[in-house]
Amino acid sequence: MPVTAAVRARCRALLPPGQDIRYIMPALSVGSPVMASFLIVVTGQAIAVLSTKFFDRDVPTSVYATHPRRTRLGPVEFSTGAAIEFGGMIFEIEEEYGAVVCAADAEVFAPETLPPDPLPHL
Repeated sequence: MPVTAAVRARCRALLPPGQDIRYIMPALSVGSPVMASFLIVVTGQAIAVLSTKFFDRDVPTSVYATHPRRTRLGPVEFSTGAAIEFGGMIFEIEEEYGAVVCAADAEVFAPETLPPDPLPHL
């Protein structure tokens, strides 16, 4: 399920000016030290991991980490649920966001595999 326009606006407020948001996915860190919720935001220039309020995962509070755009998000591991290892952390994601991980990686590492934009003028 896509995030709302309000969530996108909150994320955009924490990013440097001029960064276009390509993808946003909610994620939950697992393992030590504790579980925490994040929003992983992929822009044209970087991948930002935004920390969120614990009981309100739609409200990002700060930039936890930033990685170069050429950092691979995948592969997605499907065992007890969908998970990715990224930036030295393991994140659980909803299974529907597995396609987002693959698309974000394909944009950088295999752009020839992406379908043509059906509405390039928008």
